[in-house]
Amino acid sequence: MQQKAEVYLFGQVLGTHSFLLKDGYLQPDEYAEIKAQYFLPGGETGTAATVLDSLGVAVCVDGTWIGTEVAPMLQAFYRDRQVDLSPLQLWEDDPGVMDYVVIAGLVRSPMGRFQTLFSTGKRWWSVPQEQDIADCKAAAIDPFFGEESLLAMEMCRQRRIPYVTIDSPHDSPLHQHAAVNVVSKECTAEHYAGLEPETVMERLMETAEGLTILTQGGGDMLYGRKGEAIRRMKPFTVEVKSTLGAGDTFKAGCVYGVLHRMPDEELVRFASACSAVAISRFPLPLYPPKLEEVLLLMKTGGEEP
Repeated sequence: MQQKAEVYLFGQVLGTHSFLLKDGYLQPDEYAEIKAQYFLPGGETGTAATVLDSLGVAVCVDGTWIGTEVAPMLQAFYRDRQVDLSPLQLWEDDPGVMDYVVIAGLVRSPMGRFQTLFSTGKRWWSVPQEQDIADCKAAAIDPFFGEESLLAMEMCRQRRIPYVTIDSPHDSPLHQHAAVNVVSKECTAEHYAGLEPETVMERLMETAEGLTILTQGGGDMLYGRKGEAIRRMKPFTVEVKSTLGAGDTFKAGCVYGVLHRMPDEELVRFASACSAVAISRFPLPLYPPKLEEVLLLMKTGGEEP
């Protein structure tokens, strides 16, 4: 019998076609050998669900409609896991949302049709339902789905359920009310071009009720709260096999930290260790970080903040 969900996740749930290349990244007009390829759950929320399940957390997932090709894969993959897919709506006349990712070590290139999907003006994701959120202790909300993302936020706020979000700018309600907002280099490049990371952090922290974390790939993470000094932490050093899902795993680690009420420093280290374990193997959905692996890395690897 499936355990009752502790965490509610709302956002992108995809089918990801991943291609790991054998001898370096693609070059124009040159042949590239595929070392391994997979069709597995992906997306910010799909990956977070996989990681949280591996960490021992039961989750309830909602968001992207799942189509005729994606649904069977997701249902088979999660059949024996503590991941409740029942809120996901079946897109009966569409294969479902998929992306395609080419990977070679530190380099990856995702491809898809998201610009086309969003430009249709039609909704291809669910409306959050109160019964899915009500009994959860923590949540994660992707910011991509407009009014529905904000509705999920309001449902969490009404029930005092802390939530984690990603890449939400300083003037976004999702950022302002989040327990944790994880902001990536891609987000800062889009919304804060030309500004130093410390300046971006000051702007984000000033409008946040919770913790803001600015990730910078292999560079120092910055984190802090309103009224506090900016703090820094180095990421853990591991041998990288694939960076696909690194940010989504970091988000999952933050959700775990919120669920277990970790202090800020411990939460950031835990999320960083989750991400480090994740990038040390491929494919991530088949080898997600286990709790004992994360705790061991925190104990023995990386540098103290």
